[in-house]
Amino acid sequence: MSKYWNNRTKNIIPYVPGEQPKDRKFIKLNTNENPYPPSPKVIEAVKNAANADLRLYPDPDCTMFREAAALRYGVKPEQVFAGNGSDEILAFAFGAFFESTAADGTGEKEILFPDITYSFYPVYADLWGIPFRKIPLLDDFSIKGADYRIPCGGVIFPNPNAPTGKPVPLADILSLAGYLAEQDRVLIVDEAYAAFGTETAVPYITKHPNLLVVHTLSKWAGLAGLRFGFAVGSEELIEGLCRIKDSFNSYTVDRLALAGAAAAIEDSAYYDGINKKVMQTRDRTSDELRSLGFNVIPSAANFLFVKAPNTDGFVFFTVLREKGILTRHFNKERISDYLRVSIGTDEEMDIFLEECRKISNK
Repeated sequence: MSKYWNNRTKNIIPYVPGEQPKDRKFIKLNTNENPYPPSPKVIEAVKNAANADLRLYPDPDCTMFREAAALRYGVKPEQVFAGNGSDEILAFAFGAFFESTAADGTGEKEILFPDITYSFYPVYADLWGIPFRKIPLLDDFSIKGADYRIPCGGVIFPNPNAPTGKPVPLADILSLAGYLAEQDRVLIVDEAYAAFGTETAVPYITKHPNLLVVHTLSKWAGLAGLRFGFAVGSEELIEGLCRIKDSFNSYTVDRLALAGAAAAIEDSAYYDGINKKVMQTRDRTSDELRSLGFNVIPSAANFLFVKAPNTDGFVFFTVLREKGILTRHFNKERISDYLRVSIGTDEEMDIFLEECRKISNK
């Protein structure tokens, strides 16, 4: 621990990203990347942008993307915010809409999120000094919307949830948004995986001006390496995000990412096709694993949450890694025997399934 760190740096526990192998070649099923390449239109747009004048700053308002997203989702450009990946947008949202203990003065208005969820949420809360409370999932790993209908400083959760993949009924989300509006609190729905079988809450942002819906292009658009995310919400919420962004860095999205993201949002036909393939592979893999005696949580995402029969979770992870297959293991209470397995190509999942057959036969 450095003597030069301030107390914030000393006390935070940073997020640990999934392994990105550098030397050995793996079948990479650990970070939920799309197994298929991005649209050819995206590649062309990025090439064209690279041939433009890169000596100039990019558009700080991301107008090209905001207009394209507004057209696709039936909202106004002023209701769209663009950022350097959804993680950046989530970090901005914590700073914009949730009170820190110091600012609140009492510490009683804790924000709420599930006890099993995206592990960046407590990191953001600690970074901004925001008090929080974890709401336990049900025994089947479901989020129960009614459990969040209590006085609080705001609510955030993914839909579908991560790492479980279980979706939250849209009716529960809208009911909770209505309840939180009575307290002047914000509901953030992190829809990183919604394109793989979950109904989006975006059409309801006008009726619920306290509802912020966050998306990423890393999963459905196959653009994890481009770093681009966006949020849709009321103009009031979007302005709040802009105020935080412009107090940090006005140019968070570069020209190449902006061009590629706009092309991706416009090519829904291509992405509907590849993501349908991902969902078909997911369902086939899930059925096969269950037939082998594995416990598989029903998923509406591009990954599965899987428990091997009579096998410790870390052992399951280690055996697969030794065979050249990377998955994600979380050494946490209630889920330490599960692995999160990203959906790869059919060929990759067949190799994964073959190793699972060997495990089930031991």
